[in-house]
Amino acid sequence: MRITIKNLLACVVLSLSASFAIAQGAAPQVESVNILEVSKDVQAQREAGESKPGSNQPIWKNANSDVAHSVNFPNKEMGVLIQKSGQQWRLIRNGVITVFGGWLLMIAAGAILAVFVLKGTIKLKEPISGKLMQRFSSVERFSHWLMAISFVALAITGIFILWGKFFMLPIIGGTAYGALLLVMKNIHNFAGPLFTASTVLFFVIYVKDNLPTKDDFVWLMSFGGMLSGKHIPSHRFNAGEKFWFWGGVTALGLLVSASGWILDMIVPGLDYWRGTMQLAHIVHSASAILMTVMAMGHIYIGSIGMQGAYQGMSTGYVDESWGKEHHELWYDDVKSGKIQK
Repeated sequence: MRITIKNLLACVVLSLSASFAIAQGAAPQVESVNILEVSKDVQAQREAGESKPGSNQPIWKNANSDVAHSVNFPNKEMGVLIQKSGQQWRLIRNGVITVFGGWLLMIAAGAILAVFVLKGTIKLKEPISGKLMQRFSSVERFSHWLMAISFVALAITGIFILWGKFFMLPIIGGTAYGALLLVMKNIHNFAGPLFTASTVLFFVIYVKDNLPTKDDFVWLMSFGGMLSGKHIPSHRFNAGEKFWFWGGVTALGLLVSASGWILDMIVPGLDYWRGTMQLAHIVHSASAILMTVMAMGHIYIGSIGMQGAYQGMSTGYVDESWGKEHHELWYDDVKSGKIQK
């Protein structure tokens, strides 16, 4: 654009006219803001900054609210900048579950170790007869070991996920621990559906022999003879084993499975809100810890805690002396032909 004398004179005239109009009050009035006359929130923030440097309480008070604002993302939950329940979940996860759950596992392991040191393996009172009787079929043993292996995989990887940063991170460092945790998490995620399927199969196969009977009440009253010192006859499974079946495998197993499927985000038609995932995590962790504690007792009795118990699940057969001593009513039914095994 070529600047001419005529254009330059026009600009000067316009500038003088504008200055004259402002002086006469013709221009719009713009009220200046006195920087000292601040609002209450800003004043409180300034005072808090002087007494507590770095404090932005008034700002965070507005941000830390559950009011959903408008967003352009498909997930409308993003309209909440800070979810206050997330802090509650973090406190439960790092407090109640991690601390008390860890102590519960350690106490259970210590109690089992103390029982083994003080009492040792429960021996048969009668000599081994050398005659075997079938206790579990191949299908029953398959369902048991499928559930057991998947459960052990979930328990070990779950311990690393929940407590690994306390005992493994200081040893191998952050880089190696991150890679290890990624492997553990993937094993955990893929073993979960397998555990669910095996639990359902286990329930279908074993439920008929775990229905409560009046003999179970007698067994419970004397805690399997430990309180009375007398032998308490039982059917194929005693009341303690039935409690593990209904309380540990069925109830806790289903809770762990259902919450795990939500955490894996494989439940069709479910909205995976942050609150939903946090609640599922609490249920999953608490149920898994309780189930692990119960499983520790079951594994101990079924392995080194009782003579001949592991043989039944490993080979499917037990000695007749074992069957008569520990499950006398079942032994009588087999011998009488009432139960075909």
